[in-house]
Amino acid sequence: MNKKLTLLAERREYLVAQAAAQRIMLAQSLEPWRAPLALADRGVAALRYIRSHPALLLGTAFVIAVLRPGRTARWLGRVWGVWQISRRLFRN
Repeated sequence: MNKKLTLLAERREYLVAQAAAQRIMLAQSLEPWRAPLALADRGVAALRYIRSHPALLLGTAFVIAVLRPGRTARWLGRVWGVWQISRRLFRN
């Protein structure tokens, strides 16, 4: 029984070391993606914030309308398009 426990302990030690090596390799291969994924994560967080605060979006549209009436229709069209895209992306 003691020999079996020793073999299991050795096997476990080998597997733990192998998993650690694989984690290091994975971290190294994903390093170039760290910055782009962080940027995408911030974008998703911003869209979620805007989605949870629709009054902010309406207030921004109102300010744009007051400050630049000639460009209001174009900006509202863009905002509406972004809103529709974000609704499709984050549909529950």
